[in-house]
Amino acid sequence: MAQIITSPHNPKVKEAQKLMKSKVRKESGLILIEGKREINLALAGGMEINTLFYCPDCGYDLDSLDEKIGRDRIFDIAPAVFEKLSLRQNPDGFLAIAEAKKLSLNSVKLGKTPLVIILESVEKPGNLGAILRTADAAGVDAVIITDPKTDIFNPNTIRASQGTAFTVQTASASSEEVLKWAKTNKLKLFAATPSSSQDYLQKNFTGPTAILMGTEDAGLSPFWLEAADERIKIEMQGKIDSLNVSVSTAVVVFEAVRQRRKVRSKKLEVSRN
Repeated sequence: MAQIITSPHNPKVKEAQKLMKSKVRKESGLILIEGKREINLALAGGMEINTLFYCPDCGYDLDSLDEKIGRDRIFDIAPAVFEKLSLRQNPDGFLAIAEAKKLSLNSVKLGKTPLVIILESVEKPGNLGAILRTADAAGVDAVIITDPKTDIFNPNTIRASQGTAFTVQTASASSEEVLKWAKTNKLKLFAATPSSSQDYLQKNFTGPTAILMGTEDAGLSPFWLEAADERIKIEMQGKIDSLNVSVSTAVVVFEAVRQRRKVRSKKLEVSRN
């Protein structure tokens, strides 16, 4: 028999509400994951789900989640109570409490010719989520966040990423640690900045590559501009001098993907001949 929560004062509901705060997530090592798709991606990424709140009246079935998580960890919840937990306008009735992944540089595994995104002091959860979504779509090896000002497991980041926060390798460390790691892995550093005179379309991203992106208001710090092997920009045709950071990241990353596909196609053509 399912355990039904009908009161917003239920201890488990209060626990979940506390996890809206970054400080509580950091201290407890727990995070919130809202959405059936996001929860399934978290499970596929090896995340441990401690509790699942499920609102049957929202109209969606558990499907196999009861088998993956265990029915004793799933609590049916009344719509009015679920609304107090949800951050979405049209929630699907799924919200989980999970154990957060450790975001260690040492745990990142790179391919033979890696493509990495390095984000400095990213501030907005929506931008970070959108960049993670781009990284997943492009098959980027990892997203590395230096000196972060937002939490990668902020519920709004998870929502904006559509769950790809759990499918993309991520790590967080100081700029000094990340630079040392990048050099150790022989990544060529391309710093995106409007002050560059070099168009990104003229650059070669087919080798081991890290694309550096800064904050929207200040861009990359002098530390990363000086550390970069090359500085690049996206030529603007209008009145403004730059794009939103998540859009800029997508533009450069998919140019790198295009170049790499072209190289693979040429190699395949040569092998056939």
